[in-house]
Amino acid sequence: MTRRLLPLAILALCAALLGACGEKSEPATGAAAGRGDAEPLRLMLDYFPNADHAGIYAAQETGAYAKAGLDVTIMPPPDPSAPLKLLLAGKTDLAISYEPELLLAREEGAQLVAVGALVQKPLTSLMAVGKAGVRTPQDLRGKRVGTSGLPYQSAYLATILETAGIDPGSVKETNVGFNLVPAMLSGKVDATLGAFWNYEGVDLARRRRDPVIQRIERLGVPTYSELVFVARRRDLDEDFAAEVRRFMQATARGHATLKADPAAGLDGLLEADKGLDRGLQEAAVNATLPVFFPEDPERPFGYQDPAEWQRYADWMLANGLVTRRQNAEQVMTNEFLAGQGLDPGRLSQD
Repeated sequence: MTRRLLPLAILALCAALLGACGEKSEPATGAAAGRGDAEPLRLMLDYFPNADHAGIYAAQETGAYAKAGLDVTIMPPPDPSAPLKLLLAGKTDLAISYEPELLLAREEGAQLVAVGALVQKPLTSLMAVGKAGVRTPQDLRGKRVGTSGLPYQSAYLATILETAGIDPGSVKETNVGFNLVPAMLSGKVDATLGAFWNYEGVDLARRRRDPVIQRIERLGVPTYSELVFVARRRDLDEDFAAEVRRFMQATARGHATLKADPAAGLDGLLEADKGLDRGLQEAAVNATLPVFFPEDPERPFGYQDPAEWQRYADWMLANGLVTRRQNAEQVMTNEFLAGQGLDPGRLSQD
């Protein structure tokens, strides 16, 4: 979903550290964890509650977090730019953000780490409605493309045009803020780059507006994880590391429940934001399900491919979005996922 600055329906609605290395078994849960009362954990969403978060609400509704000895508070942000800032300020324990936003924050010196992927693939897409006649990148020649004004969206467009062999001078980029769909429907622009295929695309299809959706990782932009769980690096060297591990594995169980029954996360989601349309959210959940999980079924929920992270980080560097090369092994870790080794000592090196 585009990060439109819409009013939020709601403004404010982790077991001792396991061994230092090697494969890990599932952590103890509930009373077996030996912790007594559940430990509080605050999670800040990237945006208002929506289908991207259905597996989280499924984990909450089915008691997966409680069984993991966690009392999870799910909080929407006051605005889409806030999660990483509030995480750095200690106002939340974990935050959901975007892979490019994390890399940009680290460029500014933020000691933050992605501890798992929520959405494995880009949701950002090149989108047009049928009447515009934009069905391939080559159709952009002589057209206007609306973006939200984010620098990396401009870089996406430049990469797409270069890959397609289109003179960038023949395409006009227009900053329409977060009004991507209205700008497209009104004819202000011929296409947009920034709307999400799993949300705006699904919504437009349900409204019979004949959206033509092209996923950017198929147009030359390196693939990346649209949404990731982020923690402060210094917290991962403390007892909180065990809470993160239990949180990620409980969240994995929530997504397994969602996969078995896509309606499972909707009740909690709709309770969190009563203004949501159930039909749209259910359709968006069904569209998003494949990218909640790694393509390789042998990989655990939340898995992040270091090579993919590195390619995307290097692309950001090549496109002038960051000024220094970032090492993927320091930006992200799989060490808190099911069956993965835990080595917090490596995380301290940046």
